[in-house]
Amino acid sequence: MSWFESFVLGLVQGLTEFLPISSSAHLRLTAAFAGWHDPGAAFTAITQIGTEAAVLIYFRKDIVRIVGAWFKSLTDRSMRSDHDAQMGWLVIVGSIPIGVLGVTFKDQIEGPFRDLRLIATTLIVMGIVLGVADRLAARDETGGKHRAIKERKSLKELGIKDGLIFGFCQAMALIPGVSRSGATISGGLLMGYTREAAARYSFLLAVPAVLASGVFELKDAGEGHVAWGPTIFATFIAFGVGYVVIAWFMKFITTKSFMPFVIYRIILGILLFALVGAGALSPHAGESAG
Repeated sequence: MSWFESFVLGLVQGLTEFLPISSSAHLRLTAAFAGWHDPGAAFTAITQIGTEAAVLIYFRKDIVRIVGAWFKSLTDRSMRSDHDAQMGWLVIVGSIPIGVLGVTFKDQIEGPFRDLRLIATTLIVMGIVLGVADRLAARDETGGKHRAIKERKSLKELGIKDGLIFGFCQAMALIPGVSRSGATISGGLLMGYTREAAARYSFLLAVPAVLASGVFELKDAGEGHVAWGPTIFATFIAFGVGYVVIAWFMKFITTKSFMPFVIYRIILGILLFALVGAGALSPHAGESAG
């Protein structure tokens, strides 16, 4: 991998990690369209450490408060009813599904799941799911001629059941094209949470999973065509761009719909199917060389 490739892929990672359009799919597609080698699951996981560092800084006050309350709750029974302490436990519980499934399906994640036809399918299907979830949220928030405005849930109403459902939604993102934020936000909206609550928990829930995945994949960094230097460079690029994107996205969702992302996903998925079907792009483009 050249330094230019690592710059572009780091930029793509930072731009797409927090948007509901799938960063892993876009890394895979960028390499395929450019005629580069597939950067691979290890490169993707390690560069995600950069974007999660952006989450740690952006949500630093929330994270410090949650971690502090969680540790206190281990020895102080009175703290166990504290919302922040409960959030700590819910993030742990919600991280279990992706941890178990990530280890179980490691070979599939690094191989068959990177087929461009599967990515096209998940882009379209999850785009439709996000669109339906967003539409239901908008209906509750605005009401209608014969429907009263319905109050949606905040994170204070999050329990173990919903936390696990969020966790299984996050685990779906092991398949490129699903999108970690897209799946968890869609799940949250379908469970009746506000856009802001679903997005905030989605980002907090991703921290332990992504950091653990990145550390786990460190052993494979530097193998094949992806060297350590370009991987680290891409990670720093992803961090800087990711911080800007997350700040913008959290403001965007307070007033805007997810429909632009829905339309983009569906169009990209259809285009990908068309290119593969026409023979202009191999479903395994770049894999053999990687």
